Amino acid sequence: MFYNVENLFDTVDDPATDDNEFTPGGARRWTPRRYNAHLQQTAKVINAVGEWDTPALVGLCEVENDSVVFHLLNRTPLRQQNYRYCITKGTDPRGINVVLLYQRDKFQYIDHQSKRISFTNPNRRSRDILHVTGKILSGDTLDVFVCHFPSRSGGEKETEQARLDAARCLRQLCDSIYSQRVKPCIIVMGDFNDEPTDKSIQMILNANDSQQNLIHLFADRKTLNHPGSYKYQGEWNQLDQMMISRPMASFLVEKSPRIFNAPFLFTPDRTHRGQRPKRIFNGFKYEGGFSDHLPIVADFIINH
Repeated sequence: MFYNVENLFDTVDDPATDDNEFTPGGARRWTPRRYNAHLQQTAKVINAVGEWDTPALVGLCEVENDSVVFHLLNRTPLRQQNYRYCITKGTDPRGINVVLLYQRDKFQYIDHQSKRISFTNPNRRSRDILHVTGKILSGDTLDVFVCHFPSRSGGEKETEQARLDAARCLRQLCDSIYSQRVKPCIIVMGDFNDEPTDKSIQMILNANDSQQNLIHLFADRKTLNHPGSYKYQGEWNQLDQMMISRPMASFLVEKSPRIFNAPFLFTPDRTHRGQRPKRIFNGFKYEGGFSDHLPIVADFIINH
């Protein structure tokens, strides 16, 4: 599962980052009550996605820090799910990071790294790429990458180079795994702030050696159960994506990649008609929902 959880900040001012909006005295009046509600709502979605069993791996983005993840795993019903986690330590100006939650009975942790992106613009600051390595039940080594590429804020074309830089970094990380492993099992997931057809995504998918190409699980909208995971100005977009290596495809449950679109995640879209995700904030108006994104999910059957 991957989920952009929309500004999961604690209420404490971090002097090293621009998080003042998310404090009790800040512009969003981010009180302990609102913070706790966001934790509970996020846990509700993770529990609901799994139906009978919570996801073995959960990628999250827009999470502020370790204490937020600790609260998510210990102050909500997720405390019963025995998750452990890894988090990046990036340079995003607002202080948000990416996280992987994992269940130790299905994913035996080996190592993780917070990979800094080398940008063409040396002044660019952003989230790191999270790389987590572990063993799965088949005995194979699984490499998981969780990403949150630079946003389109400031203009899609104006910010494109930053996403291309991030894609190049991620492709190099994948290539290094192909050079080390005979049967590389890789899952890449994240909010890429680009569509599957954009240059940055194509750069990630396609290697010089076609055997090293990744398989995109959310590229064909006609096969998906919902028109997109994020709605912007009335149009659904597929910014949240998941890709896998060919060896990992042997474990994939056919037709399982999907956008989690439970009815409780939506509210009427009074501006553009239809429905939209029920957010935490709609502009600066507190909505008390879940997120401005919908989660994406894929199922894999892995035997001993």
